[in-house]
Amino acid sequence: MIKIKIFINGEIIEVNHNITLFQLINQLELDIKKIAIEKDLEIINPLDFEKTILTENCKIEIVHFIGGG
Repeated sequence: MIKIKIFINGEIIEVNHNITLFQLINQLELDIKKIAIEKDLEIINPLDFEKTILTENCKIEIVHFIGGG
């Protein structure tokens, strides 16, 4: 399987070529309801996670929502 390098919150990781954002979220075991994601400076709508394919050197920023009071 071909691997590509991407940046997640400033760290380089290798993932499979043609992986979608949805697959990455599952791989990282993140709760879609509690995160916001930016890809290459563009906020991605959660409805588009399954059709957003990651490319070599793309920059992903993941923000987790935390409740408090």
